[in-house]
Amino acid sequence: MVELDKEELRTTLADVIDVAPAEIGDSTDFLDDLGVDSLLLLELVVVLEKRYRVKFSEQEMRTARTFRDAYALLGGKLVVSG
Repeated sequence: MVELDKEELRTTLADVIDVAPAEIGDSTDFLDDLGVDSLLLLELVVVLEKRYRVKFSEQEMRTARTFRDAYALLGGKLVVSG
């Protein structure tokens, strides 16, 4: 089972979005606060799916708007798949 490290996830997302990890707080909204568009969101999903060996539905991608949402969603997937 892959354990989900919050700061590692924050750093991974920051690398893809091209911002400093400190800019991604728990309640940071990817779209409103960081300007993530649909193409960059898709890139984030692909990176997370490959890194953590999970799959996200289109609905899940749309509902995970904040770092907290993404962490909870990914953590839930790892528990189910692990």
